[in-house]
Amino acid sequence: MATGDPDVFPSQDVKQSTKPLVKGMALPRKAKITFDAMKMLDPRRLKPDSMETVRIMNVLDETAAKLEMSSLIPRLIDSLDSFADMLGPEITKNLLELQELSMEMEHLLASSGEETTRAEEQRGRLCFLEQSLKCAMRNVLRCFLANPSLLQALKPKARGAGSPAEVFVRAFGTFRDFMLERLLTSPVEEEGKNQFVADISLQIKKHTEAITALQAKLAAAIQTREDEISKKDSVIKDLKTRIEDLTKDSKISMQRIKEEGANQQKVELQASQSRCAGLQQDIEQLQRQLTTLVVKHRASELVLRKRKCRLEVEIWNWVQKYDTDMAEKQAEYEEVDAAYAEEKAQLSLLTEKHALLLQEYTQIQEERKMLQEQEEEALNELNTKNRAAARIQALWKGYLVRRLYRPKKKKGKGRKSKKGKK
Repeated sequence: MATGDPDVFPSQDVKQSTKPLVKGMALPRKAKITFDAMKMLDPRRLKPDSMETVRIMNVLDETAAKLEMSSLIPRLIDSLDSFADMLGPEITKNLLELQELSMEMEHLLASSGEETTRAEEQRGRLCFLEQSLKCAMRNVLRCFLANPSLLQALKPKARGAGSPAEVFVRAFGTFRDFMLERLLTSPVEEEGKNQFVADISLQIKKHTEAITALQAKLAAAIQTREDEISKKDSVIKDLKTRIEDLTKDSKISMQRIKEEGANQQKVELQASQSRCAGLQQDIEQLQRQLTTLVVKHRASELVLRKRKCRLEVEIWNWVQKYDTDMAEKQAEYEEVDAAYAEEKAQLSLLTEKHALLLQEYTQIQEERKMLQEQEEEALNELNTKNRAAARIQALWKGYLVRRLYRPKKKKGKGRKSKKGKK
């Protein structure tokens, strides 16, 4: 239950600062949300304050861990060959036993609906299989609890996304959070939370009423706009009629303009014929000038052609030289590329070796950490025993001293009493 989401419930007092959406209509003021109420709704701020709560949460946490381990077992059984090296012989044996018992129970349950004559024997066999299955499951869980590092390594590989077991584990985690919140919420905080939810509901109701009023005004505005559109449609129809009249008038004027253009074309045609005769004389004169210029420029064209051939030969030589240089560069590039590929292969081998060494280093570090913890526990136990031995020796020495001095005190008292009698 994520009741302390900061996006839904702000952690400070909220004041109405927005302007009304419609003139003459003010939005309702938001209810104040105090910091204590938000602290009450946020489960991350809750901490256990009693031994009973801690014990209950420990039981729920252990149950969640066992459920998570149980959810991995079907996947491990289905892919037992691929996980056998990681699991080891003991766990593999227990899983095979669990698989056999499960298959036998399924077969027995399937056959129980077909045969009704041996119902008592089947019920007894079913009870025995149920007890054996529970024992096998306990053995598997004990093996996993004894080797937590193996369990952590199997989780990402054997977890099935979207499986019913995974959904149940997540639901149990949600139930655990809900129980923690319920255990750590006092009656006063519960009452404050209910009041806070009631204020939020009232605020939502007021906002809904405001939205309804705005929707009514929106409908009225839409109706007004539709009326204006109908008026504009009538104006458009009138304009279309006028356009049709203008089209007819324009056709008449176009016919008149065409007749005038035909008369003017005849006049301009005669003028253009006279101009064409003058232009034909100019063309003949320019043709004679062109012939003279062609004869004049053929000599210069021959010189330019020779120069062009010489430049083409030079360009061909440069192209050949460029091809030779590029072939040498290509050979050099291939040698560098081959050296690069070899170094890249060596780098990949070194990377794989580094990964293996890093894995071995991590395992060695974990073993050293476990040995250090065991040495610290042994040292603490030795210190406790030494202190206990020192206290016992001190008590024993005190007892011996008191025992030595007790008879002397009694003798001194007897002598004093005899002197008094004399």
